[in-house]
Amino acid sequence: MSSKVVQTTEELVLPILKQKNLELVDVEYVKEGKNWFLRVYIDKEGGVDITECGEVSEELSEQLDQTDPIAEAYFLEVSSPGAERPLKKKKDFQENMNKQIYVKLYEPINGEKEYEGKLVDFANDVITISYKLKTRNQTVEIPFEKIAKARLAVSF
Repeated sequence: MSSKVVQTTEELVLPILKQKNLELVDVEYVKEGKNWFLRVYIDKEGGVDITECGEVSEELSEQLDQTDPIAEAYFLEVSSPGAERPLKKKKDFQENMNKQIYVKLYEPINGEKEYEGKLVDFANDVITISYKLKTRNQTVEIPFEKIAKARLAVSF
């Protein structure tokens, strides 16, 4: 059910975003408590502002009302992905070289299922992360298909 809602929402929002030179980062349809939320994350070089989010929300809301793909009541939220933007597509990794990232894996590599460090390479569908283990610098190579979740990581 939720994957169909996500797919339909993507199909509806992509033309709107293309017209405004915006990028679709992610769509999620989740239940929190007793409420359903349809969240659409958009971005562009330099970031998006609240006006752009509002315009996309209005146009998407009209499209959703016409096609009516969601039976239950829900809240539509259109926003920027924020500082810890999810990395979903291969292009996301290529565009974020030398940035801090957090990666969660489907299965352990070197006994670990989570890594946080600098993305130093992405080639042949394998990402390489440089990270610190106690006082030593380490690297780990992670096949793209083993990544369950990835995002930029804000470090202080």
